[in-house]
Amino acid sequence: MDGYKIAPPRTVGFWGTALFPLNGMIGAGIFALPAVLVAAVGSFAPWMMLIGGILFLPLALCYAWMAARFEHSGGSVLYGEAAFGRFVGFQAGWARYASAIVTAAANTHVMIAYLAALFPLLEGPTAAAIAVAVVLAVITAINLYGMRASVGTLGLMTAVKLLPLLALVVSAFFAGGDLGVVALPEFTAVESVILLTFYAFIGFEGVVDTAGEMLDPKRDIPRAIVAMVIGVTLLYMAMIWAFILIGPETADEGNALAGAADASMGPIGAIAIIIAASFSIGANNFAAGIAQPRLSYGMAERGLLPRWFEYVHPRFLTPFNSILFYGVAAILFGLWEGFELLAIAGTLIRLITYIVTSLALPVLEHREGRIVPHHLACVLFAVGSSLFIATQAEPKAWAVFAGLVLTGALLYWVAAREKPEIPIEEA
Repeated sequence: MDGYKIAPPRTVGFWGTALFPLNGMIGAGIFALPAVLVAAVGSFAPWMMLIGGILFLPLALCYAWMAARFEHSGGSVLYGEAAFGRFVGFQAGWARYASAIVTAAANTHVMIAYLAALFPLLEGPTAAAIAVAVVLAVITAINLYGMRASVGTLGLMTAVKLLPLLALVVSAFFAGGDLGVVALPEFTAVESVILLTFYAFIGFEGVVDTAGEMLDPKRDIPRAIVAMVIGVTLLYMAMIWAFILIGPETADEGNALAGAADASMGPIGAIAIIIAASFSIGANNFAAGIAQPRLSYGMAERGLLPRWFEYVHPRFLTPFNSILFYGVAAILFGLWEGFELLAIAGTLIRLITYIVTSLALPVLEHREGRIVPHHLACVLFAVGSSLFIATQAEPKAWAVFAGLVLTGALLYWVAAREKPEIPIEEA
């Protein structure tokens, strides 16, 4: 059986679909952001998170409306290609893909650092690098085996990371603390902190890359995106309220929630939060390890990457080569001590894919003869906020971005010589 002619089956329903945006957004940030926001704006922090969620929602809606048009894997690649042509579509996908590989390596280092608090053997650069490689190899192996196994593992990891957080919220009501009077912060404080809230939601878009394996992607992906952005906003607000009730003075700077858990639930609570943090980062990486190979598979399917990425294992029915490439590349970056600068550029690159996806919506609607007014309003807001955040990037990050774009252009040229163009279809 020719693995290049097999398509991965559609096996994922709504709740499996919802795991991708949930784990894309809930990673390491929820264990640090509550303390940072409280330190910046005090008792207004929960409402600052609500403002951030409301401001981010237009971008999420742009993705939801675009996802309702397509049922194949590829996400921003398909959107950019349909609206602006193959090269723009490729660069939108390639930038997202390249940044995700490096981010996976960086996040796994953070995960190992958390676990080192419980297992001192993981301390030290050599042991940490080996542990990172092992974790990424395990994630890759599970993903190679099949989508059902991957989603099942992701669901288990999601439960492990959310239960201690919910327990912390419940314990806060018995801590005897006081929320105090909500005081509006100075405008300059709001202006600087509002950018920080955006990082709580970045990563939701990975779900669109796996659309080809969803049972009903046009229905389930839009619902999952909107529901999870709202849910994550409420979860962050609850965590911040809990942190305030327990008392910020109980938490150290390095691991604020663990300190708060120790104050409200004792040492067992602190250990539970450390484990939750490790699993949270692991689940975030695991979700990316499922989604991003489907992105490169979708790009190869359209002739935007070499056909090697399109191979589907005849037994496991997974995009085998794409998963293998993603895993091996992430391991290599994890073993390389100089990858931090690339991780910084990841957010910048991701904003570019946000802009391409948002702008694609009115372009496609214009071709159909009517631009929906409230769609256009969300697009303008999403693009404007993304451009504003992009201006905060350092020159070094822009230099890395330029290098990745050039690398992608070379791969695009190789793929174009190997395989003829395949027209985009809005199924």
